[in-house]
This record gives sequence, C-alpha cells and structure tokens, in this order.
Amino acid sequence: MTTPIIRTLAELRAATHGWHMAGETIGVVPTMGALHDGHLSLVAAAKAACDRVIVTIFVNPKQFNQASDLDNYPRTEEEDARKLERFAVDAVYAPDVTQIYPDGFCTNVSVKGMTDVLCGAHRAGHFDGVATVVTKLFTQTSADKAFFGEKDFQQLMVVQRMALDLDIPIEVIGCPTIREEDGLAMSSRNLLLSDRARVKAPLLNDIMDEVVVQLGQGIAFSDLQAKAIARLEAAGFTEIDYFEVRSCAGLKLLDRPTEPARLFAAAWLAGVRLIDNIDVPETA
Repeated sequence: MTTPIIRTLAELRAATHGWHMAGETIGVVPTMGALHDGHLSLVAAAKAACDRVIVTIFVNPKQFNQASDLDNYPRTEEEDARKLERFAVDAVYAPDVTQIYPDGFCTNVSVKGMTDVLCGAHRAGHFDGVATVVTKLFTQTSADKAFFGEKDFQQLMVVQRMALDLDIPIEVIGCPTIREEDGLAMSSRNLLLSDRARVKAPLLNDIMDEVVVQLGQGIAFSDLQAKAIARLEAAGFTEIDYFEVRSCAGLKLLDRPTEPARLFAAAWLAGVRLIDNIDVPETA
C-alpha cells in the first residue's frame, strides 16, 4: 500500500476533518525523517491506540544551532515512505517550510524552567524551536494523541509541559527507547558515524549501565561521574556535554537517586553528538 504524502495544511485539514466527523481518533508521530526502528516503534504504538495515524516529516530549522548541522541532517523521504508502507499509516505530512513558518511568522513558544539544563544548556534556543514546531504540528494535525520516544527524555518533558500549559487537547505519550543489538540508542544521527566511530559508540551506553548498577549499590554519583567521563574521553569521545543524574520530575540534579531519576549523557564522537538516558532505580 502506497503511503499518501500530504504537502499542504489545506490538504491535511480536509483529511482530518472527515476523520473527526466520523468520530475517529487521530494519532500523530512527529519526526524529522531518516526513520529507524525507534521511530517505527512509535508508529506501531500509534496504530495500536488510534483509528488514524499521521507521521509528520519536517526538518525543523528552528531547532538547529548551526547551519552546517541543519544542512547535514539526513533527508530520506522516499525511503521513509517505503518503511511506513507495512504500517498502513493514513498519511505522511511532509510540508515545506512555508506551511509551518509562512512569511511574517514571528511567534515563539518557550517553556521555562526545564530547558536551561542538559541539552538546553548547550544548544541555545533548541527547545524553543522544538516547542514552537510541535505546537504547530499539534494544531495543524488536530491529533488526539502524540507519540514521542524516551531517548529524547528532556524533549518529551518539555512537550508534555507545553501541551498542558497551552491547553492543547492532546495526550503526549512517551515510548521506550529502542536500541541496536550492541546497546546504542537508535538515532537518525547514527547514520553520520564513520565505521570506526560506530564501533566505539556503544561504549556510551555500556558505561552508563555500569554507573546505574553502582548507584544501585549505594555509591554516590559524585564518586562515579569523573571516572566515567575519563573512560569516555580515553575511548575517543572528544567532548562530554553532560553526564548527570537528574530527577524525572523537573530535572533536578541529584547525587543519589532518592526519587525517580534518570542518568543523562551527551557526548561527541567523530563530530557526531550522541545522546542517551536510562532509568535509575530509586534507592532509600
């Protein structure tokens, strides 16, 4: 089955109007394309929960800090459409930039409080770009449910907060991170890794797993952090943006996981920024 590709907001609203009139629920999976099994797991979750499913593909210029990063981001629309055929999604919404940011567009959506740490501390304006485009996609698709991966856990929290604060009538659902067989979190950016770097990349998750085990043994994170970073640097990771334990509620910095928490990491390898996060079991 060929996946219908919708290019304009007018076409999209014509389709969704009929679905809503029929009493059908709509799920949306927002993506920037270069789809992998992580994205496809979100599509499967949407198909299981909703009558209709829209996958959006839009490389959002507002969430890139460097023009080169935007230019280098993989664009594989034809291959993406083929990957979606087996799911029989109801539409791929692949607008050009004028459908999202028409001439004169001057509105910015900003979520304060949880965007100045982790990725937000290293990518100025990134989460404003995310919140703005997701607000647009939520209103344009008029979806009832949206599906995001937990790999971008901070993004998930920002989007949930934004939808709640702006009274957007949508349920934002987080889905588990999907990993390669060697533990590397699936990401479109993995396509940019050289063969040599791809062999080294799983070490990030390996070290994170080891740290979580040690935290469960009662060892303070302050005794583990520097050693973990040193191991990554010795393996060829050139810059560690962060390697931190933070609360799931509000992203508060923690030394011991005395409340629900996650270990977050972002590190550069051969010019590619890798991010990951894993659950940290709560300890007394």
